[in-house]
Formats: sequence, structure tokens, C-alpha cells
Amino acid sequence: MQTATFGGGCFWCTEAVFQTLNGVSQVTSGYMGGELKHPTYMEICNGNTGHAEVVRIIFDEDIISFSELLLIFFKTHNPTTLNKQGNDVGTQYRSVIFYENEEQKREVLKMIDDLTRENVFDKAIVTEISPAMEFYEAEDYHQNYFSDNQGKPYCAFVIQPKLNKFAKDFKDKIKPELLE
Repeated sequence: MQTATFGGGCFWCTEAVFQTLNGVSQVTSGYMGGELKHPTYMEICNGNTGHAEVVRIIFDEDIISFSELLLIFFKTHNPTTLNKQGNDVGTQYRSVIFYENEEQKREVLKMIDDLTRENVFDKAIVTEISPAMEFYEAEDYHQNYFSDNQGKPYCAFVIQPKLNKFAKDFKDKIKPELLE
């Protein structure tokens, strides 16, 4: 099993996407990238801790590759906006990839180069690329947020449309039991 850590804005959206993928065994919402030890959600929200909202993904590379995860990451958020995703603004919502090793770093750089060369986005990719740091798991109520709160307005109006678009674009990557 391998690990990937991505920040693509609000971790509720990012978590919901990656939980659907065949080959992904675990997705945990948390914080990474700052100096404050054991930050809380309220501390993260002030934007002064240096941490980003991230998801830590445990995956089986024999089923889904790191490169496939990267493509999904880039296609399911806006990597061209600095410290902003939709209405979420602040450094805690930055687009960031925390690589686990030099091979992951090379794959990230190659993916960004390929997406740029292919003009996939109409602006430059500003995703931060940093070595993995200490991961702090978010509070329990942030875990499995979409699954546990589908009736809440944020889930219905923000996460569900993102999942619908994702399912249309990446149907072949979704866990078979979720397609029934």
C-alpha cells in the first residue's frame, strides 16, 4: 500500500471524491504543512497556522497508480487559483501536493508539465509541491463528512455536483459497488 497526501480546498469535497475510487482503501481528512503541533479545525480556519486542509489517501498501486490519483486530483479542483477554491479563501484551502518520496515528486512535476503543455487549464497551475510533513488527523466530525451528512445543504449544493461531474469523467475508476 502507498500513501498520497493532497490538498484541494475543503477536505470534505476532496475526501468524497477519493473515497469512491477503486484501489483506495482509506481516506483521512487532516492538516499538513504548518508549524503548529496538533492544530484544531478552529485554529486552521483562522488561516495563520500554515497548515492546509488535506486528505491522506492509502491506495493499492496495483489497482490505481499515483499518476491516476494525480490526474483525478487536478481534474476535480482548480489548481490555478492561489489560496482559493470556490468560496473558500485562505492558505488553508491552497492547492498542494505533499510528496512522500522523490519518485512521487518526479511524477507530480511530470503531470504538471504534461497538463501545461496540453493547455488543460487556461491559466498557470499554482499547486504547491512540498515534501510530506507531519500529518494531523482532523476531528472525528470531519471524517466521512459527505457520507454522514448528505442531507446538509453544503453536501447537496457543493459536494454532490462535484461528485456527479467526477463520476461522468472517471466512471471506470469508481468502486464497482458504488455504480450499482
